[in-house]
Amino acid sequence: MVHPSRRRVLALIATALVPGPALARSFREITWDDLIPAGVPYGEIIGPGRIDAVNDTWVPQFDENAAKVNTALDGQAVKLPGYIIPFDVGSGGVTSFMLVPYVGACIHTPPPPPNQLVFVTTATPRPSESLWDPVWVSGKLSAKAMSTEIAEVGYQLTAEKIETYEW
Repeated sequence: MVHPSRRRVLALIATALVPGPALARSFREITWDDLIPAGVPYGEIIGPGRIDAVNDTWVPQFDENAAKVNTALDGQAVKLPGYIIPFDVGSGGVTSFMLVPYVGACIHTPPPPPNQLVFVTTATPRPSESLWDPVWVSGKLSAKAMSTEIAEVGYQLTAEKIETYEW
């Protein structure tokens, strides 16, 4: 009869005592290109646009491809890099924000197309003094459109982990 080693028994006991959510989850690292459905070239998402002379800004014109999302990512555990545009900020930090592909998107420039915007909520606030730093956001992605005061959004993500992006 083979007896399990002491180390194996202790490992099994430790695993049984750790609650499910505390176990490390594997996140699939994706890029912004992955958010665009296969067969939809980025060049076909943004049309010619126009100048808003009153507000002195460029207003892009999106075609129907801009709202198309990659439904294969719906419900997936993903890790996506980007920049934070804060929505809800409290004393502990930011609890909801728009994740955008480049710094200043939606604030100093016209917003990217909906399928290049991710609305993020988190139970663990991100300190507000580091909002200009690029981040990795890991969590469950939902290919679900929503409208905000800044832009139309193609995705939502419930963040489990937010960390500074290291070059």
